[in-house]
Amino acid sequence: MLALTWQGTEKVSIEEVPDPRIEQPNDAIIKVTSTAICGSDLHLYKVLGAFLHPGDVLGHETMGIVEEVGADAGDLKVGDRVVVPFNISCGHCWMCSRGLFAQCETTQVTEYGKGASLFGFTDMYGAVPGGQAEYLRIPQAQFGPVKVPEGVADERYLYVSDVLPTAWQAFEFADVSAGQTLAVFGLGPIGQMTARIAKHKGVRVIGIDRVAERLDLARQWDIETIDYDQVDDVPTAVLDLTAGRGADGTVDAVGMEAHGNPIAEKAITAAGLLPDKVAKPVIDRLAIDRLKALTTAIKSVRRGGTVSVSGVYGGEVDPMPLMEMFDRGITMRLGQCHVKRWTDDIVKVLQEDDDVLGVESLATHRLPLSQAPEAYSTFQKKQDGCIKVVLKP
Repeated sequence: MLALTWQGTEKVSIEEVPDPRIEQPNDAIIKVTSTAICGSDLHLYKVLGAFLHPGDVLGHETMGIVEEVGADAGDLKVGDRVVVPFNISCGHCWMCSRGLFAQCETTQVTEYGKGASLFGFTDMYGAVPGGQAEYLRIPQAQFGPVKVPEGVADERYLYVSDVLPTAWQAFEFADVSAGQTLAVFGLGPIGQMTARIAKHKGVRVIGIDRVAERLDLARQWDIETIDYDQVDDVPTAVLDLTAGRGADGTVDAVGMEAHGNPIAEKAITAAGLLPDKVAKPVIDRLAIDRLKALTTAIKSVRRGGTVSVSGVYGGEVDPMPLMEMFDRGITMRLGQCHVKRWTDDIVKVLQEDDDVLGVESLATHRLPLSQAPEAYSTFQKKQDGCIKVVLKP
C-alpha cells in the first residue's frame, strides 16, 4: 500500500509499505477513506525526530471502511463505516473504567513512562503505524472505533478522531458555563472548534491569534478576537474586555511550538539536529518548549479561574510563574484527550440536521494522499491560508 512516511527532519514522502494484517484477535483492518494532518504531526515533522525512524507511517486522524476483523473485535463487522480515535484504549482496565482513556494501562508505553499508545506518533507512544495511508490496522478494535452512519460526508465525522474530542475536553476542562467568558489562545483547528463548542453552549468567547485567516474565520462564528500583533499586551487586552477581572477560563490550544521566544526556537531546532542518543533526553526531559501562549493564558485568567491546556508540551524543567499562580488561586487542567469519554455527546451534536459546529467546512485544503508532503510544508509555514488539511488515499 501507499503511505506517508517520515524520512527525516522536515522530510516526509509517499512510499510503498507492507499492507497491515491482523496481528491480535482484537485487531481490525480498515480501508482509509479520509485522513487529516494535525498540528501534532508538525511536532514529528520538526521536533520529535529522535523518536522516529525512516519509514514510520504518520497520521492519527482517520476514518474508513472495515475490511477485516479479528475473532475478538467485538461487534465490529466487515463493511462498517468507522472513525478511529487517535489514542488506543482497551475500555476495561483500571484507568479506562474511570474514563481516563488516554492513560489506558493495557496500551501504556511504560518504557518511556508515557500513557496510552497513539497512532502514528513515535516510539514514546508505541510506534503504532498511522493512518495517512491506504489501509490501517486498529488494535483494541473491540472498543476504539466509533461507527458512523452512511449517507453523510466523511468530514461530518472525521474530526471525532481527534479535533472535536480534544476541543470538547479543552472546553470542559476550562470549567466555564453559559454567560461566562472563555479566552482561547490559538485559533488553529482545535482552537476554532473549542470556540464554536463554547458558543454553542452559551459562553462568550474571545479568540487570540496572530494569523489573519484564523482570526477572520473565528469572526465568521461571532467570536470576539484579539490580534496578538496589534496589541501591546494581550493579558491587558483581555482584562479590558472583562471589566478588569480576566476571563473566567482560558484555553491554551497552541503548545510547544508557540511563537514569541527566539531562544526556545533555536533550542527546538538544535534538538532536532542532535544524534538520537543525545536528543532523546533533551526532548523528553529538558525544556524545549516556547511557553509564551501558556504564560499569557495564565496571566489572562481571573483570580480563581481555570486554565485548560490542550496544546502539547514536551519539557519537564520549563519555568512557570508559580508564585503568581498560587497567589491568584488558579486551577490548571491538562492532558492528552480521553477521546471515548466525549464521543457520545459529540455525536449527538453532529447528528443534528444543521452542521452547527461547521465541521464540514473546516478544511481549507482537500488533497490526494500523494500531495501530503507538500501539504505538510504548507501547513507548517501557514501558507495559502492553510488551517486544516484533509487527505484522500
